[in-house]
Amino acid sequence: MNVHQSLTTARPAEPFPSLVPASAASEAMVRFETVSKAYPAYRDKPSVQALQEIDFAIPRGSITGVIGRSGAGKSSLVRLINGLEKPSTGRVIVDGREISALAGKELRLAQRSIGMIFQHFNLLSSRTAADNIALPLEIAGWSRADIAVRVEELLELVGISDKFDRYPSELSGGQKQRIGIARALATRPNVLLSDEATSALDPQTTRAILDLLANINRELGVTIVLITHEMSVVRQLAKEVVVIDGGRIVERDHVADIFTHPRHPVTQAFLSEAVGDSLPVSLTSRLLPQPIASGQAVIRVQVRGTDAGDTIVARLARELAIDVALLSARIDEIGGQHVGSLTIGIPGGDAATKQAVGYLSQNKFLVERLGYVA
Repeated sequence: MNVHQSLTTARPAEPFPSLVPASAASEAMVRFETVSKAYPAYRDKPSVQALQEIDFAIPRGSITGVIGRSGAGKSSLVRLINGLEKPSTGRVIVDGREISALAGKELRLAQRSIGMIFQHFNLLSSRTAADNIALPLEIAGWSRADIAVRVEELLELVGISDKFDRYPSELSGGQKQRIGIARALATRPNVLLSDEATSALDPQTTRAILDLLANINRELGVTIVLITHEMSVVRQLAKEVVVIDGGRIVERDHVADIFTHPRHPVTQAFLSEAVGDSLPVSLTSRLLPQPIASGQAVIRVQVRGTDAGDTIVARLARELAIDVALLSARIDEIGGQHVGSLTIGIPGGDAATKQAVGYLSQNKFLVERLGYVA
């Protein structure tokens, strides 16, 4: 049996009822309605306002990145989605139900529709890979036969069928996280929360895990929420990005817009090196604030979509007869679109620079003058 068919169609009889009525595909999967979260003072610790006036929706079937510095409120946001915390004010709605209003058995049932992937895997050392995946199914009351079928499906899905009888101490970090992902998917959740899930992994393993999550989203339609401080994770996987600072949402947009036109200083700080904004040291050390004789103006040009593949240097030379120098460049694929920036040198004094900047602006390129070099 094809594993993807078995994951999406063939289901053993489940020992718990469907929790949420079928919802229209256009509805939000997760919705925050004017949510604030405050933690009261405890012993020698003062009270903390973790989240303030959070109001946004996560589309069904999407991959949304939530990014912020340590202490920005990301972890509180996760704990509100999976019902581990209650908001001080406002409502949190997951797949049509107000999870912030649930308690007891109702809450435990709802939490089975929300999978969680952890930074440090949280595997039980005394259980094999297969037994770790089986744990949430045992708790949910599945039969041994159904558990065996489901575990086999999940091991195949995450690409480590041959590791079913291995213990966590015998697995690499990437293999442990694949087990963690399989366990999070065990009860067929509608939402998958990834809380810094790649922070403990090397770059190559991180890319492989993100590719796996993209495949899960594509094949199973699971809504994925990425909680991270790593721009590389957002760039590779997310479509929408929410930036949190000081418990508030300071920016939210399509990932390509965030990377090319960050508006808030926090976002700009995160993205300083994301799309080629960081100049070579050899160039930065020579930048001057004022024009110099026989020098050239240094400008940065943001590019996106079909323009990202265009040869700006050749166009300026051909159409304006300006001898342009390409000083640095970087093009990435972000959120399914090509985006990046070119840093170019314009000789010929202020008149040539104004002509080039005017031409680029008329053609919808975002241009920034950085300074001058000899």
